[in-house]
Amino acid sequence: MPQGGTLRITANRASIRTPRGALKRGHYVRLGVADTGAGMDPVTLARAIEPFFSTKGIGKGTGLGLSMAHGLAAQLGGALTIQSQEGVGTNVELWLPVSAVSPDGGETPADVAPVNTASGLALLVDDEDAVRASTADMLEEYGYEVREANSAETALALVTNGLLPDLLVSDHLMPGMSGVELASELRKTLPNLPVLIISGYADLEGLAPDLPRLVKPFRSAELAAILAAL
Repeated sequence: MPQGGTLRITANRASIRTPRGALKRGHYVRLGVADTGAGMDPVTLARAIEPFFSTKGIGKGTGLGLSMAHGLAAQLGGALTIQSQEGVGTNVELWLPVSAVSPDGGETPADVAPVNTASGLALLVDDEDAVRASTADMLEEYGYEVREANSAETALALVTNGLLPDLLVSDHLMPGMSGVELASELRKTLPNLPVLIISGYADLEGLAPDLPRLVKPFRSAELAAILAAL
């Protein structure tokens, strides 16, 4: 909303009687975010949830935000819907199925990997603030103290100035030095430093065959499993 406007956030219970697209029959919590901004044309709207599709300039967004939200909703049995019109605004709704299990029912989802309580300092490097914040929350949940950096150069300066991380978790493709290059530099002085490279591209293996990697978007259970292996 470059000229300002109204942002409306809503939450309510909704029921689907007849299957509609990805939404099956059932009860849902519907979270909505609507703006009175520029809106999207039909071509942009059709591609809005594609990974790495973005109308923002270089360095201003990865195009992963809506894709990750859509993937999360789908994994939970829900859906993400978007309605938009140029000059009118956009309405994004996240439909999450209502659970039939009480939170104190003692059941654990089958796809959640067990997480051993970790300790130590994790150096987390990612130039995308939202992705970095989400990953930091996961690491802190596992027991790590987290120090964040928004570039490989900043992370390298932190270590040069005395920071001693017990774990490096870094995005690969960033402006300037890449995550793989950062890992190589840090291992010159910290040869036993555990490293996890995160990338939005699945073909990173040829660039860093000796480094564990995780492909975006990922779930907490996937991060937990690979950290346990490290």
